[in-house]
Amino acid sequence: MLNYYWPIGFIVFSNVLYHVCSKSLSGGADPYFSLLVTYLVAASICLGLYLYTGNVKDISIDVRGIKWNSILLGAAIVCLELGFIMMYKVGWNISIGSLVANICLAVALVLIGVFFYRENLSMNNIIGMILCISGLIFINR
Repeated sequence: MLNYYWPIGFIVFSNVLYHVCSKSLSGGADPYFSLLVTYLVAASICLGLYLYTGNVKDISIDVRGIKWNSILLGAAIVCLELGFIMMYKVGWNISIGSLVANICLAVALVLIGVFFYRENLSMNNIIGMILCISGLIFINR
């Protein structure tokens, strides 16, 4: 059971840390330079973990294994983080901005799951989406 739920706890913890840090960046240094430092730290940690885990067999094989989706994921992460930084920079509250963005994301992913991945959409999913959209209306009044 712990193996199933620990990633959710890790995501929640990391997201709280992420949003607190993003909110504190919004009034300080240039957001692009802040992201550069962020990615240098992230790259260093990833390189350290790559070397530490002992999975390094032949780096040329690992480089050749990189596909378009890794490159697009990198671009998406930069856009995502820049979007949150800018969201806080223009004045969104930490208590509402992330909630609005994540509700919109959840609804979009349900639709993507149904139409592109052939996932089932239950009545509970539909009711949940309606409640989320209703919540957005109330939050933004």
